[in-house]
Amino acid sequence: MIWRRSWAIALMLLGLSMGLFSCSKSDRYLRPTEDNGEWFFLSKRDLRYGNYHCKHAALFGRRINGYNYYILKGIDRVQAQALDGGGYFTGKNARPTESPIGYELRLFGKSLLNPPRATSYCSGSTYAAFIEALNLIFPSGLDSLDFDHYEALRMQELNGGRREDGIKMWGHWNADGFGNHFALLQYARIGQEIKPKAARPGDFMNISWKTGNGHSVIFLGWYKAPNGKRQLLYWSSQKSTNGIADQLIDVDKIKNVKIIRLSNPAGIFHFDINNPVNLKIPGDKIDF
Repeated sequence: MIWRRSWAIALMLLGLSMGLFSCSKSDRYLRPTEDNGEWFFLSKRDLRYGNYHCKHAALFGRRINGYNYYILKGIDRVQAQALDGGGYFTGKNARPTESPIGYELRLFGKSLLNPPRATSYCSGSTYAAFIEALNLIFPSGLDSLDFDHYEALRMQELNGGRREDGIKMWGHWNADGFGNHFALLQYARIGQEIKPKAARPGDFMNISWKTGNGHSVIFLGWYKAPNGKRQLLYWSSQKSTNGIADQLIDVDKIKNVKIIRLSNPAGIFHFDINNPVNLKIPGDKIDF
């Protein structure tokens, strides 16, 4: 039966060469993102698309696995709504009031926000990328989403009024301080804390500036500038880029950060909507 064994081996080798026995893309990405605990530095070529582009998944996704890939695809979906940034505006007492993101954001087809404006701000952009990632991870998610959890994920009250800081998922995400930690890790319990050295593209990051202000961003990578300075590339909405875009900044402007990685997205269907949140948590220094 030597010929049968040889034929079986030949078929196996053919299958391997064609990728028939390899893991599919969905297998690779439908699990928590892994890292080796080392700094994720970018090359100059990684910056070639500039501030405004929809190639985050193609550009950075090839170097990672896990759910972060869908966060990057979520970024591309959000950026496609405003290829020039779309404008940046904050002012909760303005008329009309500020809008977290400039388009009607939907989770599994159910509206989370009827935008008062076409503009955005930082936490609204990162939350939108998170929601768009959920749409990709759970294409049939509507079947499992009950009303209480849908309502807890909304960005407005059901009557269209503003959802205040500290109220449910968006209220914690949008709160002053380390909102991603409040919302993803403490409230919904679907994330894990990551130290700066282990950060990977698609991780959610809150920045505390030395000026005293803060910023909600999605980490894309560290960069060694030609002048020797260490820099951080992230995606968010900011005034300097007229809204949503990539931005490269000097690390020496940062006081500390808090980084959270999506690790258990299925938890959005069953987390306790009354989970408590501790706002007094320390940030992490970026120490190369």
